[in-house]
Amino acid sequence: MNSKKLLIIFIILITPGWLLAQSSTTEALHKKHTSALSLFFYNNTLRMLNQQEDKEFDEIIKDIEKMKFLMIKKKETNFGSNDFNKLISDYKAESFEEVMTSRHEGKNFDVYLREKNGKTKGMLVLVNDSTNLYVLDIQGRIALDKVTKLYSTLDESADIGKKIKAFIGDDQEKDNEKKSDKNH
Repeated sequence: MNSKKLLIIFIILITPGWLLAQSSTTEALHKKHTSALSLFFYNNTLRMLNQQEDKEFDEIIKDIEKMKFLMIKKKETNFGSNDFNKLISDYKAESFEEVMTSRHEGKNFDVYLREKNGKTKGMLVLVNDSTNLYVLDIQGRIALDKVTKLYSTLDESADIGKKIKAFIGDDQEKDNEKKSDKNH
């Protein structure tokens, strides 16, 4: 009887983890592109990014429980338009619905929502440009008109911005080295 009680307690303890798992499509994308930059944020980590104590940013992130940030270099991984279309199809199969498409600073922003009983349970923000795909897989929600503000704040954050720029910079350094080698 003790083993049954332990099993029940174990199931109760791990069930919330299953319920709060990121999208299986995002997880599969990360497994396929292991060289992708991957960062996790929780609400308290996002608050630490708010070095200027911007009340608007606090308001934006208040309903975010967890967020996975994934950045894929398209050139390095041969990620093309067919891959993007398949990705969208896989997200739609997980009950994500497209709610908004916009452009900001040369990037396309596609926002998808997953709702349950009329309440937003998850959001996807796909930020796509000619060289990279950024996936913000959010448990919780943010106001749709604040999506670009969230992305910009992450990009401009000293710590995260450095990681992103260093990740992107590796390719630029390699390209410069190749050009230099060809000239000699």
